[in-house]
Amino acid sequence: MSGTDSSKHEGFSAEERAAMKDHAKELKTAARRSSRAEKAAEAERDVVAKIAEMPESDRIMAERIHAVVTASAPTLAPKLWYGMPAYALDGKVVCFFQSAEKFKTRYATLGFSDQAKLDEGTMWAAGFALTEVTAEAEARIAALVKRAVS
Repeated sequence: MSGTDSSKHEGFSAEERAAMKDHAKELKTAARRSSRAEKAAEAERDVVAKIAEMPESDRIMAERIHAVVTASAPTLAPKLWYGMPAYALDGKVVCFFQSAEKFKTRYATLGFSDQAKLDEGTMWAAGFALTEVTAEAEARIAALVKRAVS
């Protein structure tokens, strides 16, 4: 940074701090649950409840993504991750939905972690912008999720 640059790093945004608090709360809640079946059922309810709280445009997309992911990759377990719906394999997040409203962006995001097996040579997409989940988008999401866990 040059001495004439007047911009300052402000740290995390309020939205980022809220997401980190959500994640800490999620970890504490998960630790209190006893059986694996109870944890899975509660995590699913948490995801569905979080989706229900979203503004309509995000909620509609999140509901469709939830349905597509759970149908296409039943080995993935729904869970909250930084306050957003995510889907994990053996406890490690493979993909997630980030609402547009959460970080005040113009589109929602379907993202994939490094656990997803989407590698294509030396460069591949790990996140996809969504403004609507159409039938075409659903088919593409289903194919990506299946490939991610293959």
